[in-house]
Amino acid sequence: MKTEIIQRIAALRDFMKKNQLSAFIVPSTDPHSGEYIPAHWESRKYISGFTGSAGTAVITLTDAGLWTDSRYFLQAANELEGSGIRLFKDKLPETPSITDWLGSELKSGECVGIDGWVNPHQEAFGLRQDLKVKGLTLETMTEDIFDTLWEDRPSLPKTPVFILGEERTGASCTDKLNRIREAITKNGASAIILSSLDEI
Repeated sequence: MKTEIIQRIAALRDFMKKNQLSAFIVPSTDPHSGEYIPAHWESRKYISGFTGSAGTAVITLTDAGLWTDSRYFLQAANELEGSGIRLFKDKLPETPSITDWLGSELKSGECVGIDGWVNPHQEAFGLRQDLKVKGLTLETMTEDIFDTLWEDRPSLPKTPVFILGEERTGASCTDKLNRIREAITKNGASAIILSSLDEI
């Protein structure tokens, strides 16, 4: 398995070189910002071998790290062993943030890539600002790079949607939509975009 992870990281680094990227950040989320996500979106698990539900992998051309919280320190240490990926114990005083680490690893002017499908705009904006302080730039990829890198990637789920009854939701869909439209009008807007699954 560790040989597979090393090969996957090498393939990602080839992609990075072709696209003038010095680092690539792989979070644990999907386009809905979920934590428990369909297998199709488990790119961080695929690239690192770490199977916990929360964590962020960062791959540079010469090094790699995974940031995760205290729930997963022992698990991550075990699963990352022999992969070439270092464990960064998130939230501990001695652990650098991802941007601080990248600032020490990369040269001014170098570019960091992220997948635009799984990084919310607000987080990407904050990351761009933090990297700018370090003299680094951020490239938001519009293509899903793991479609190319990940052989035998699980397909997107096709489970039919279903409606929760009012006994669980407390109000009908029509009532909720009317309240949302009132709030849209009250705030001088013409529409709202909902992407989080619990909001949908």
